[in-house]
Amino acid sequence: MNGMRLGLRENLPQFALLVFLNGFVGAMVGLERTVLPLLGEQEFGLSSKTAITSFIVSFGVTKAVINLVAARVSDHIGRKPILVVGWLFALPVPFLLIYAPAWWWIDFANVLLGANQAMAWSMTVIMKIDLVGPKRRGLAIGLNEFAGYFAVGMMSWITGYIAAHTALRPQPFYLGIGIAVIGLLVSLLFVRETRGYAHLEAVSTSPHADATRPSLGTAFYVTSFGNVSLFAACQAGLVNNLNDGMSWGLYPLFFAGYGLGVAGIGIIKAVYPLVWGFLQVVTGPVSDRVGRKELIAGGMIVQAVGIWLTVLVPTFAAWMAGAALQGLGTAMVYPTLLAAVTDHAHPTWRATSLGVYRFWRDLGYAVGALLSGAVADLAGLAAAIHLVAALTLLSGVLVALAMQKSRPVAIPSAA
Repeated sequence: MNGMRLGLRENLPQFALLVFLNGFVGAMVGLERTVLPLLGEQEFGLSSKTAITSFIVSFGVTKAVINLVAARVSDHIGRKPILVVGWLFALPVPFLLIYAPAWWWIDFANVLLGANQAMAWSMTVIMKIDLVGPKRRGLAIGLNEFAGYFAVGMMSWITGYIAAHTALRPQPFYLGIGIAVIGLLVSLLFVRETRGYAHLEAVSTSPHADATRPSLGTAFYVTSFGNVSLFAACQAGLVNNLNDGMSWGLYPLFFAGYGLGVAGIGIIKAVYPLVWGFLQVVTGPVSDRVGRKELIAGGMIVQAVGIWLTVLVPTFAAWMAGAALQGLGTAMVYPTLLAAVTDHAHPTWRATSLGVYRFWRDLGYAVGALLSGAVADLAGLAAAIHLVAALTLLSGVLVALAMQKSRPVAIPSAA
């Protein structure tokens, strides 16, 4: 098909460009990780933890819904248009964070950020999978997630450092303006469309298979509930981001309650995504060799241990160790879940299935923020963190019991 070939080496320049670009996508989220919860409490005077974490709810709900729509639309019109529009949504975000006179501006900024992340991050994942073909999915996803979450960690540390030496705003958010502009220009000028590679894979790997795309409703049912392994993946994704949403919203307040300054909080907040990002380069390809289930179940359990260590041992060393364990567990889970979902879907509707999984996964941000914020208001920060640790452990046990060896899922013929 017009000289196209599947494979990492065959498409290395474009693949590397997409890895680089996803670093900018992750950096947009990293702008908020350390500073925003403290900003809500100290500058906007919010005492309710539910109110403070409202920005995560708006982010998570928007990202979840647009994940579903963007992936489906990309199967019809291509990946690049969705990627470019995603960066257009990012442009106003830093300005809203800098000039917000009321907290609802922050919530609105995170609606736009959620749209940016849903479109831009989804497309960089899908485009890499398109390019490499079926044999290197775990590696492709691992490299993509490494770039994104390494940037999240670095930006969490940088913004914490800037805030400690200047103020909580506007200085930490100036970087976001340059990030958004560069991301848009790279996407518009240098990224190539990859949807044709998915069609090439469909022809080369399953030339006689029924390539008819199922309806969105059918794909949603099959991915969410119709297959026990995919159900296990979707609930694990939701709980993984549930605990990430809790750590995003509550950890800075929890650490500050023990007297830790914003620079120290920034260091701890950087460790989790940095470990997560770096190790995905290893865990992604490992899942290609040893299978998905063991890494996913084990990773959820390791996350639970890290969360419990954080809440039970209130020292800086324990918080650093807990962040590292949470990062290790998430690295075991995050790229492996994406790869497990792609294992089951025909290439022509794989993007839609990934969109369904990412809908449930990123809905976890909103569920985690609402649940942990409400429990923190009722019973304290520690109780909220304990609850999230328990849910994470239970999720890992469910994966161990329910998930089967990956195999393609048959779509009902009536679809």
